[in-house]
Amino acid sequence: MSLATKPLTRLLAVAALVLAHLGATVTTASAQGAVRSVHGDWQMRCDTPAGAQEEQCALIQNVTADDRENVGLSVIVLKTADKNSRLLRVLAPLGVLLPMGLGLRVDDADVGRAGFVRCLPNGCIVEVVMQDDLIEKMKTGNAATFVIFQTPEEGIGIPISLNGFSEGFDALP
Repeated sequence: MSLATKPLTRLLAVAALVLAHLGATVTTASAQGAVRSVHGDWQMRCDTPAGAQEEQCALIQNVTADDRENVGLSVIVLKTADKNSRLLRVLAPLGVLLPMGLGLRVDDADVGRAGFVRCLPNGCIVEVVMQDDLIEKMKTGNAATFVIFQTPEEGIGIPISLNGFSEGFDALP
């Protein structure tokens, strides 16, 4: 399965709004909305965007590489406002090699790579629509490893725990 998806302009516009609202500075917990619940290693954070009628919630986990404290990721999973799609959004640090994209492995299975869609002052974003098979892998897996590249030869694997993902995903409104 490839993480790459066709451009979904409308969906990305909605997702960009959610990202802007949940906090473009996703490295600080206070900018991500109020913690609604904790599911294992995942937090559900919720907030109501300005002008929106409904609250938007997302599962969030912030992690750093085991061997590099200055290399971290924010992993965000949410349902779009229309509840028709589920998004996986990852904020990687500045300085990543953009053409290499972001790799993903769940347990020992290679899931694929996705390209970066934009960079902000605090990092670069990968965003994909989550298909059912990816959701199932993350629900039943133990760990996922996101791989970023600083050079074509140097991939940095950043593990995230999937402990609580299934429960948290099912609890997303």
